[in-house]
Amino acid sequence: MPENVYDAIVIGSGISGGWAAKELTEKGLKVLMLERGRNIEHIKDYVNANKEAWDFPHRGGRTQEMIKDYPVLKRDYPLNETNLDMWASDKDSPYTEIKRFDWFRGYHVGGRSLLWGRQTYRWSDYDFEANAKEGVGVDWPVRYNEIAPWYDYVEKFAGISGSKEGLPHLPDGQFLKPMDMTCVEKDVAARIKEHYKGSRHMIIGRVAHITEPHADRTECQFRNKCWLGCPFGGYFSTQSSTLPAAQKTGNLTLRPWSIVTKILYDKDTKKATGVEVLDAETNKTYEYKAKIIFLNASTLNSAWILMNSATDIWPGGLGSSSDALGKYLMDHHLGVGASGMVEGYEDKYTYGRRANGVYIPRFRNIFGDKRDYLRGFGYQGGGSRQGWGREIAELSIGGDFKDALTEPGNWTMGIGGFGEILPYADNKVTLDKTKKDKWGLNVLAIDCELKENELKMRKDMMNDAAEMLEAAGVKNVNKWDGDGTPGRGIHEMGTARMGKDPKTSVLNKWNQVWDAPNVFVTDGSFMASASCVNPSLTYMAFTARAANHAVEELKKGNL
Repeated sequence: MPENVYDAIVIGSGISGGWAAKELTEKGLKVLMLERGRNIEHIKDYVNANKEAWDFPHRGGRTQEMIKDYPVLKRDYPLNETNLDMWASDKDSPYTEIKRFDWFRGYHVGGRSLLWGRQTYRWSDYDFEANAKEGVGVDWPVRYNEIAPWYDYVEKFAGISGSKEGLPHLPDGQFLKPMDMTCVEKDVAARIKEHYKGSRHMIIGRVAHITEPHADRTECQFRNKCWLGCPFGGYFSTQSSTLPAAQKTGNLTLRPWSIVTKILYDKDTKKATGVEVLDAETNKTYEYKAKIIFLNASTLNSAWILMNSATDIWPGGLGSSSDALGKYLMDHHLGVGASGMVEGYEDKYTYGRRANGVYIPRFRNIFGDKRDYLRGFGYQGGGSRQGWGREIAELSIGGDFKDALTEPGNWTMGIGGFGEILPYADNKVTLDKTKKDKWGLNVLAIDCELKENELKMRKDMMNDAAEMLEAAGVKNVNKWDGDGTPGRGIHEMGTARMGKDPKTSVLNKWNQVWDAPNVFVTDGSFMASASCVNPSLTYMAFTARAANHAVEELKKGNL
């Protein structure tokens, strides 16, 4: 086989790209995985994994130079000195904001699988059926019973810690033992359940951390240093899980520093033939050929690649024949919730640094509840005890101040909402032909905003949070409605949605591009709606399912 020819090419190495590489190589295909950024090797390249705050020049904070160099990243928590090189450079890779959109990216092997929040929840048929029932967007071409076996499959490999609750709108999975709630969380959960007569639930978060030995990985050490890279492999990432599995087959070639600029398309066969790659270090251009291509560059970058492909046939790019490409961009809106103080547990403290919190599943617009907006929201949060870093207003200097800081502070309880954003055609991305990045490539222009439905929902997200905490006996409850700018959830979805009709969708039910059936898109861009739960587990399930279908079709000679 010539060195530039493979059975399959996977574009991107994050959560879904890692899964595509694992599945395809394990099924015997020779696979080339392309990553636009640098390589990060498991354990060896987690250079800050064992550092504490005092080991950093600025105690892990941000400098004025960082603020100047990262005008987007500075808008939220990602900008800090502990893992700055795991976030894409705003200077090298700019984008155009027609409306403000906070785009936080990780351009390296593993992508945001090294940086994600690791909350992992299944969708239910309440999610898959919502578009059809409400006449929103396009109907999902699948239902839960088709995806449930694939949820099982990926959960068993990834390692998901959680508790079985028997909730129809938040299906149980293949769980490792759950993490413990704090005493305060258990108390608040019990009071919420009692007050709302079992119609609302607070459970421990379902999280992609192993809590018992699993494969070749060591269980979570409760260090809560996850986004520095975990040398134990305690949480699921490309580096800890899917990449070693793919490499073990001997069928994987990994090429970092490879910016895919377009998918090559043959108009006679109506199939893709390969990809064009710009070497990010040398600026040289290469072509690689393959029978099938998995596009997993992350939602917005996958849209960008499609828009730059086959433009001699479709001016809008490969997959644009339906006019859906680039449209229906979604995220989750957050930054709204409530918190307060909990009394009566002054003799209790927490053990370790649990890299997880509690979850309150959706309760609005289901089970007979009807609001003046569509869909709903869930909450993430937790109860904890303030430590030595707190400020004590009454004391600011002297021995009493020092003595007070040696004792734990008050117990607090807080919950923040994650709300669904509907798929709107005018929430979209386009190519900006006037602005270029470091490599001379046109950048994306993003035009996305919250609309009336989300703004109405946010009122409930704030007020319901305060009401639940007060019902649970939490004192001095403060509610907030902060910055809900799209992008902040770091859950970009849409832009290449799947559907039943090539006239209204980019992909079919198997994640194949209607216009090029040997191109599969299985990152967040395939999503036809957003639900209100974290989406990564759904990407994993659909990726494994699509890879299985691709190999079956390849064997039949259909690709």
